[in-house]
Amino acid sequence: MQATAYTYDPDSRSGSVLLDDGTPVPFDGPAFDAGGLRLLRPGQRVRIEVEGEGEARRITLVTLQTL
Repeated sequence: MQATAYTYDPDSRSGSVLLDDGTPVPFDGPAFDAGGLRLLRPGQRVRIEVEGEGEARRITLVTLQTL
């Protein structure tokens, strides 16, 4: 799934992304670490993997979107 980086805190390695419908979804440090990134800037297109549904939905991976 694709999204756009919205916020990122380099100290905790957590932040949030915006889905294409504008829904913000938070991610935690382990999801960021799973993608192998070192930095994330707001506005970057990312690829995310999620598990769960509704309120239980969580991001398990954040990495850069490559063409």
